[in-house]
Amino acid sequence: MPSTLELNDGSAIPALGFGLYKVSLEETERVVTAGLDAGYRLIDGAEFYGNEREVGAAIAQAADRGIARDELTLTSKFWGDPEQSPAAARTAFEATERNLCTNVDVYMIHWPRPARGQFVDVWRELIALQREGRVRSIGVSNFTQAHIQRLIDETGVVPAINQVESHPWLPQHELRAFHSVNGIVTQAWSPLGRARILDDPTIKKIAEAHKISPAQAIIRWHLQLGGALIPKSTHPHRLAQNLDIDGFALSDDDMARIAALETGERTGTHPDDRQ
Repeated sequence: MPSTLELNDGSAIPALGFGLYKVSLEETERVVTAGLDAGYRLIDGAEFYGNEREVGAAIAQAADRGIARDELTLTSKFWGDPEQSPAAARTAFEATERNLCTNVDVYMIHWPRPARGQFVDVWRELIALQREGRVRSIGVSNFTQAHIQRLIDETGVVPAINQVESHPWLPQHELRAFHSVNGIVTQAWSPLGRARILDDPTIKKIAEAHKISPAQAIIRWHLQLGGALIPKSTHPHRLAQNLDIDGFALSDDDMARIAALETGERTGTHPDDRQ
């Protein structure tokens, strides 16, 4: 299984990264350092998380330990509140660059906020940033098929990535199929169902059979679906364990048993409800 996924803009990203949502300022630098030392090369951040300066400090120190900047993929996202406009997106992007003290590799619209009617114009601004050479890849987060279709129809530019809530309760098969047709990588946030699904009896039995953790079983499930994911942990041993998924594979029966867990339950906000 490839450790990287090709994007529709000709670049690539690691299939497995780690996220920093709700990681405190006090913990961020330590968590990023632990993640890089474990072997992760994709760090998923965002304006809204409020910890990008600490991410930048950890990245600067990583260079002293032999981890070159060009080995890493740094993601950030435009929050869009209180203002979702092209000018606000560019201002936020430039603030992220200053906070990280380095360039951004992947920049996304964090939420479509459809009632505001601005996400297509904001997407045009991200296209401009990419064409100016300011960012390598551009994508979206929490966009539905209808939202993405509008971007494609009105700008002709297909997002490279759509980062959405996805886990065995909410696999998003229809959206993944749409992504596949359009060459969009599905990147899962809350890939472990905010840890709630780790106690599911089916997941536990599959993990026990493979002598792995429930988290490793779910991570492997995501990868075998062909997508990317950004699990979060503040514990170094769990960060390392979550990355250790190459010594086993889930069987067709395992995958079918996990597929049967689908309920449509969300642990976060539906895209149409974030305004």
